Amino acid sequence: MLKIVIVEDDRMVAALNSQFAEKTPGVKVVATFHNGRDALAFLEQRDVDLVLLDLFMPEMSGLELLEALRHRGKTMDAIMITAMNDVASLQKALQLGAVDYLVKPFLYERFEQALNKVLIRRKAMEKGMNFTQEDIDAIVSAARVNPSSRSLELDKGMQRQTLERIRGCMGAHTGAYLTAEQVAGETGLSKITVRRYLNHLIETDEVVSRVDYTTGGRPRTEYRHIKK
Repeated sequence: MLKIVIVEDDRMVAALNSQFAEKTPGVKVVATFHNGRDALAFLEQRDVDLVLLDLFMPEMSGLELLEALRHRGKTMDAIMITAMNDVASLQKALQLGAVDYLVKPFLYERFEQALNKVLIRRKAMEKGMNFTQEDIDAIVSAARVNPSSRSLELDKGMQRQTLERIRGCMGAHTGAYLTAEQVAGETGLSKITVRRYLNHLIETDEVVSRVDYTTGGRPRTEYRHIKK
């Protein structure tokens, strides 16, 4: 079982990442933190296999946390999850041993692929590199999706009625970019629910997303309905 810790200051994003992680076979979330200092205090005392780190956090960034862990001799794997995709941050993360770097917003399949990369590597180490192609295929097969069936399938816990409510809201604003907060306000749903369903609509090619860096604060993700 891959034991992971999530460090993300946005509580709704942290909850969504936790849902994604728990949905992946062979993965268990042991703790979630909303700032780097609390996470560091925990990780100094506990051994985990993987840390999912947000880059942009107050007081201690994800890179600063990862650097502090390395200085303390902590060798757990790390995946950076962030809206910032600058080259300098990517290079620093790789220098500190990050095994992957996910830029928000991302699909569940890309998230699962990152976790499976860690699972494969751990299995290789446990077997002393004596693993077969069948071993790898068994681990990564869960990430394979039939695109033709995605529009008909809903992930566990998703409701068709809720999907149609969000789809209708986006369709009413075809061509315009909306935030999850705006969609939540119009539909009466929570922001975390809206984000989950919007990610599904991205997977089915009904919605596209972009990151707005002109807010003066944290970058925000915006979504636009695709007219077909």
